[in-house]
Amino acid sequence: MLLRNDVLHYAGERPRTLRILWIDSAAALAYTYEVGVANALPRAASTAELMADVRERHARLVPHDPLRQAIDLSTLPPSYLALRANAWAIVSTLIREEPALFDPRLRARLVAACSAAHGVSHPTIYRYLRRYWERGQHPDALLPDYANSGAPGRTRAANADVKRGRPSKSGSPGLNADAAVRATMRAAVLRYAATHEAFSRRDAYRQMLVDYFGASRSTAPTYGQFSYWIDREDTPFPPG
Repeated sequence: MLLRNDVLHYAGERPRTLRILWIDSAAALAYTYEVGVANALPRAASTAELMADVRERHARLVPHDPLRQAIDLSTLPPSYLALRANAWAIVSTLIREEPALFDPRLRARLVAACSAAHGVSHPTIYRYLRRYWERGQHPDALLPDYANSGAPGRTRAANADVKRGRPSKSGSPGLNADAAVRATMRAAVLRYAATHEAFSRRDAYRQMLVDYFGASRSTAPTYGQFSYWIDREDTPFPPG
């Protein structure tokens, strides 16, 4: 099942990365946005076709959002926060009109009305919208110099040649739970929690293996690592 803000990467002759902006209540229609394209705009897509692309390995579900970073707002200058607030005042007005905002003709009318109401040019509004869509559809996506705004994390960095923690019972060197692996585990938990009424930590782990590791189980974290990093997450997850 695909979710809002999922990121799909297509390899091949024309590599591209799509973010899912919106999915209808019947989970039949989605709107996507092509990341990294200067003048991209939302495009309609069949969710069945997108899921088929993932199943058939034409596309890969990216386990952690490549454009979303943890940002410590207390470290940013007031001017950054003011710019974000101004941009959010405009974007928050427009996104109330989803999915009409994704239709080209309706979007033109909405942007024209927003331009008149806020005294902001059409190009500026589209720049805000594209930044919002590309970077994960949250207010902090509207910060200037977003890519350089991330705050350093508190977890020690992994050394690829040194395995942290106790030796594996199996005798194998095991896997370091680096930032990418932790992001995958977090994404797996959020995905499972969003699609199941009752949360099971062990079932979420099993689903993660299917969704993100497939046949490459040797590169997957152990259940012990999965459970340990969930407990260390700042985001509260169900006890499961």
